[in-house]
Amino acid sequence: MKLFFLVCNFLLLSCIVLGQTSVQLSSSEIKLGIQKLRVTGSVLYIAAHPDDENTRLLSYLATERQVRTGYLSLTRGDGGQNLIGTEQAEELGLIRTQELLAARKIDGAEQFFTRANDFGFSKTSEETFKIWNKDSILSDVVWVIRKFRPDVIITRFPPDARAGHGHHAASAILAIEAFKAAADPLAFPEQLSFVKPWKSHRILWNTFNFGGNNTTSEDQLKIDVGQYNALLGQSYGEIASESRSQHKSQGFGVAKQRGESFEYFQLLGGAPARKDLLEGREENWKIAPNGASIAKLVAEVNRDYRIESPEKSVPALLRLYEMMSGLPDQQLKALKMAEVADLILAASGTWFEVYASEPAYSITDSIPLRIQAISRYPGGAAIAPIISGASEQKTSLAYNRMESLDERVKASRLSQPYWLENAHPIGEYKISNREYIGMAESPAPLAITINLHIDGRTIPYNRPVVYKFTDPVRGEVYRKLEVTPPVVIALQSSRLLYTDEQPQSLEVKLKSFNSAAKGDLRLKLPDGWTSNPQSVPYQMTTKGEERTFRFEVKAGQSAVSGQLTAELTTDGVTWSKAMRSIHYDHIPATTWFPEAAINLVRLQVRKAGNRIGYIPGAGDLIPESLKQMGYEVIMLSPGSLDNIDLSSFDAIVAGIRLYNVSPAIKHANDKLLKYVEDGGVLLVQYNVSQPLMLPNIGPYPFSITRSRVTEEDAPVKMLHPEHRIFNYPNKITARDFDGWVQERGLYFGGSIDPRYESLLAMRDMGEVENTGALFVSNYGKGRFVYTGLSFFRQLPAGVPGAYRLFVNLISR
Repeated sequence: MKLFFLVCNFLLLSCIVLGQTSVQLSSSEIKLGIQKLRVTGSVLYIAAHPDDENTRLLSYLATERQVRTGYLSLTRGDGGQNLIGTEQAEELGLIRTQELLAARKIDGAEQFFTRANDFGFSKTSEETFKIWNKDSILSDVVWVIRKFRPDVIITRFPPDARAGHGHHAASAILAIEAFKAAADPLAFPEQLSFVKPWKSHRILWNTFNFGGNNTTSEDQLKIDVGQYNALLGQSYGEIASESRSQHKSQGFGVAKQRGESFEYFQLLGGAPARKDLLEGREENWKIAPNGASIAKLVAEVNRDYRIESPEKSVPALLRLYEMMSGLPDQQLKALKMAEVADLILAASGTWFEVYASEPAYSITDSIPLRIQAISRYPGGAAIAPIISGASEQKTSLAYNRMESLDERVKASRLSQPYWLENAHPIGEYKISNREYIGMAESPAPLAITINLHIDGRTIPYNRPVVYKFTDPVRGEVYRKLEVTPPVVIALQSSRLLYTDEQPQSLEVKLKSFNSAAKGDLRLKLPDGWTSNPQSVPYQMTTKGEERTFRFEVKAGQSAVSGQLTAELTTDGVTWSKAMRSIHYDHIPATTWFPEAAINLVRLQVRKAGNRIGYIPGAGDLIPESLKQMGYEVIMLSPGSLDNIDLSSFDAIVAGIRLYNVSPAIKHANDKLLKYVEDGGVLLVQYNVSQPLMLPNIGPYPFSITRSRVTEEDAPVKMLHPEHRIFNYPNKITARDFDGWVQERGLYFGGSIDPRYESLLAMRDMGEVENTGALFVSNYGKGRFVYTGLSFFRQLPAGVPGAYRLFVNLISR
């Protein structure tokens, strides 16, 4: 038998983006893949956030029931908390997107999103829809349903207050409306140039029993999803635990679960189901014109498959591939032919990939590529890559011998997450290309189609161009190829704070991804602001070269807070992009290119004290904000406090969730309270109630609740305006609570000992006032402060009143 390998035209819209890029399956996984060819059903699960999904149900559906399974998360979790770092907002959304994709690789489902932005906790769906554009998000859900074509839709939450979160309830409301709208040709007719209306059989609510809320009952549809898969050597509870544990930024690591486990379902619309989720749908392959022949051949391939000799199934798989090419249903045809193609590659022992020699290239570069290929299929092989504009090369592939070919190409787009390409309002991302909506990631900036010629048949495969390297600890590591602007800009301050009219220095670092780049660099400033110099010329002669320039930025008398943007010219093109990278071992490295911009903040604030000790918790940017105000900030470790004289500090600040994440704080807290007793100020920022490293954080008891105020403009009442906190060194008024972002605060105190004094009262609309956001106690000669106010969001956002109040809280 002869095998030929042909590389052809370049595609810039491949959706394959990461990882070891060629299919590599064990014999048992090939067997599972063959079994899955028998099934044509599909199920779409819908909820609001990363980590909302039921991974046990997803793994059961994808592998035991072998239906195409998808999870539509309305948001990317941008507004949540971050337990592993300081990233917030869009960057947290990038992390949580990759955590979801890591989870899907384990449980076997596919991942989808809408353009909705997670703006933080919301208490009602009504509040959520005030911020989300309901019609556009509904349009996205309908779009995903019409493209995915699920037989059954399942929601995680009910469409009412039992959902426990406004986003949760909204996800169910949208799913129910989209279930109907997707089938209606009059709904969102602009989509029908790309997709057809789709009617799912039913929509169900996957009821639950958690958080003290049991919505299951024995009269609901009930399915045991705790079964064991002998081919994988795991139960679906074990697979689900591995999948869920990928949500590391949310601290969702869980133990593996074994044994029977039941899921319950309540009908929300469509045909009832008494015994099975997929009840009533057409039998697999029954409706396809040649479905009976396909089903017969699939059964034969499955029956004749030999785990010890998977290559013997290749001829039958090739016949199946050709038979499927005649399917009139284009979506089913593409889906099932892709599944068979991957099985042919795996069963034949054929592997190929395309990678670049460096991790990043300028969009103006000609990028060198290496194509590697190997085959273990009997009979020998050859490859003949055909690249547009290049001459044909032919190379024989001997059995089990790696061959390499080199080419050069150019990319046409940056490796930018598509939902971050445009500025966006608080409620939703602005997406220019309709066909990107729903996609988990951007298409690879550079990909090729590889045609595999085997036994007289041709099968195309898309492969992204990636970068791989060997790490001495992690071994072989794959990264997405980064296609960058020719020169990127790094502003060396995250914001500039002005308490007077004195100019402040801003360093601007340029890094070239071209071998040569020159032009001019300037700052774009709001009215009333000036820079010296106004612009500077730059020139760089090697790739990777960096140059740093200094500007003096001055606020005029009429200047108000605004935004500064740096921009440069090169080869007649203006660029204003920074480059940000996120690196964690559990997810792929992610790079994006935001605008090179920072906030200019006019701030009337007085300081008292200078030396601040900061004990970091889960991660926040408060220390940087304090340094920008002129404080000397010393980072402290709970485990080393015994060796430090704390009396030298004017105040000590505990980072967010310190008492949740640091076991050492259990033994260090007594020394912190002794510091307070001796005259110090200890400010503790928010923690959650579980797990707490010790029962009593402060000198007197209080509990931590789940109470929060999510409306960032909620009225705030100062309960004791005469209190020193509101008067020294800054006079705090109602205006200091203007302009806050996302929320007032979270995880407020409760059951507060009367020896504390609550200083603020606030509430969301329609609720009773809560006085647990900020409370203090004089203890000995010093002061203990606990606050759930979200300073970790307000200070990085440059909210003036938050700075003034924080300064008062850490002033003796």
